[in-house]
Amino acid sequence: MSPVVDIENVSFAYGDTVAIRDVSLTISKGDFLGLIGPNGSGKTTLLHLMLGLHAPDEGTIELFGEPVSEFADGERIGYVSQQATSRGGTMPVTVREAVTMGRFPHAGHAPLSDADHDAVDDALETVDISELADKQVNQLSGGQRQRAFIARALASEADLLALDEPTVGVDAESRDEFYRLLESLNESGITIVLIEHDIGVVTDRADHIACINQELYHHGDTESFVESDALTEAYGTSGQVVHHHH
Repeated sequence: MSPVVDIENVSFAYGDTVAIRDVSLTISKGDFLGLIGPNGSGKTTLLHLMLGLHAPDEGTIELFGEPVSEFADGERIGYVSQQATSRGGTMPVTVREAVTMGRFPHAGHAPLSDADHDAVDDALETVDISELADKQVNQLSGGQRQRAFIARALASEADLLALDEPTVGVDAESRDEFYRLLESLNESGITIVLIEHDIGVVTDRADHIACINQELYHHGDTESFVESDALTEAYGTSGQVVHHHH
């Protein structure tokens, strides 16, 4: 079986500023990967490279067994960016309409079918926001808005969920509920890549860790990361306390 993401010897720079240097890692189906590193370490850039939003200067990337530059099954990817909670609040649509957007790649130019509408209902129910379906997205709290974007990805039947600091501005209780939802989705077979600044959250929730600061300092299971020196090597003396509840 092909890995979901296969990165080999990838480097990328913004002009003269190196963001990623000679990174190789593989993400297998069903992984819950926490991608961590200090501010400016290249985490978001690496995620964008995985999704084909940037082209590497050197090296190769495959997504679901295809060169990422040729990958056309966009509905298989659900991406929630750092700005989703803030910019998403300006969308003049209801929650149901936002989630229904996830069905458009399947429907094409044809009218939505009963199966499409059922997929939207199922997605709303899975993330527990069915009662919010008719509310405007800009009326939601940050945590509710994130659930709406996850529901849109589920409606599209995404196999890979990529999340870039998805709980910025979300209260602690909603954050805990959100991460329990991610664990449940991962247990159902969805592959997850999560960027999160709270290292304790990542080590508590993810089963694999990639730790970068331009270079890759560690990629493996959470236990081996906790036992390694990668945190100190990547963060220097500013590395935070690591929880680990697996």
